[in-house]
Amino acid sequence: MPAMSAIETSAGTIGLLHHAPETPRGLPILFLHGVGSDKSVWAPQLDHFGQYRRALAADYPGYGDSAPADHATRDDYARAMIALLDTCEIGKAHVCGLSLGGVVAIAMAALAPERIASLVLADSFALHPDGQGIHDRSVEASARMGMRALAEARVDMLLGASPPAGLREEVIATMARIPQHSYEQGARAVWLADQRERARHIDLPTLVLCGDEDQVTPPALSEELAKLVKGAQTRLVKGAGHLANAERPDAFNQMVEEHLRAVE
Repeated sequence: MPAMSAIETSAGTIGLLHHAPETPRGLPILFLHGVGSDKSVWAPQLDHFGQYRRALAADYPGYGDSAPADHATRDDYARAMIALLDTCEIGKAHVCGLSLGGVVAIAMAALAPERIASLVLADSFALHPDGQGIHDRSVEASARMGMRALAEARVDMLLGASPPAGLREEVIATMARIPQHSYEQGARAVWLADQRERARHIDLPTLVLCGDEDQVTPPALSEELAKLVKGAQTRLVKGAGHLANAERPDAFNQMVEEHLRAVE
């Protein structure tokens, strides 16, 4: 397993999981988590891709081992991830984001396209048709119920019909650790996003993935996103819900692997 750490960047302390083989092959890859998660969700990807290339998974400000940041926006999250690349002396990387992570990846592509070799946008969107409603319900419930109760109420919607053993409990435990204020910021960053114009201007190799059982960001939203991004490829992860990378890691890793090989 990768060592857990937090490093100092120009954007503050950023939580980081980092696999760095002695002789890396290919460009680094940075993994970005969703609103109800943290960097730990990417363990299957770090274990796989970290065998031969630098593989990083980071926490947004206020999440995991990162320092809190008042009034952080999706662009602030994106700037923090760019600052992380600076600190790690990574000039260019592939960026793979799931849900909120996909939203942040699109923001990174708008703010610093020269730093990104390619994008993988998983279970994400440019604009969610019920974004305002999901935001309002999520924020109200997190304040009223607390994060653990919210996680317990929400977990079955996040997962497909047959998640791996133990994943349900991991999702609840991870979501329960998120400070409620940070969750509110993350909810605002993801669900109120309208990045259709930014998506239209992406000029990077892009793979759009989605679990075929995703109830939160259904495949139709990934199809709409892919239509906006010039030349984007789309793939469905069979038997996965919203957390496709954790539910079907082998299939997810293979699709990302094929994308990286085509790009490099």
